[in-house]
Amino acid sequence: MFDGVLRRVFSISTSNNPPSCKADSYGTPLGLHALADKIGDGEPLGMVFKGRVPTGQISSEFPEEEQQRNLITTRIIRLRGMEPDNSSAGCDSYARYIYIHGTNHEDRIGEPFSGGCVEMLNTEVVELFEAVAEGDLVWICA
Repeated sequence: MFDGVLRRVFSISTSNNPPSCKADSYGTPLGLHALADKIGDGEPLGMVFKGRVPTGQISSEFPEEEQQRNLITTRIIRLRGMEPDNSSAGCDSYARYIYIHGTNHEDRIGEPFSGGCVEMLNTEVVELFEAVAEGDLVWICA
């Protein structure tokens, strides 16, 4: 929302596991989050990131076996929990490396599929990336 007006709605995928703020649950954390880090500005669609660093290859250039995995692509928006349930020891979204990011499995957008992150179509994560700033807030709810 901007000035009380909804500007855009995106289809997403969240965790294949139940929502959870706990470390090692692989659940998408609920609650209020701030956009902490924006990573990947200017990278091409489908660029794969490992350890938040671009690999120099887009997902289709990876071996078939690796393409079966759910890769982090195009852009990363890292989230920082803003409530005790998602920012304390054992449940810190930032320490869990919870992101909004693109995926090499765009056909799965709209269904539970991730390992805890919020996944988007690659073109749409670029659109979101360009529209938000570090510190902006996002509410994740079930």
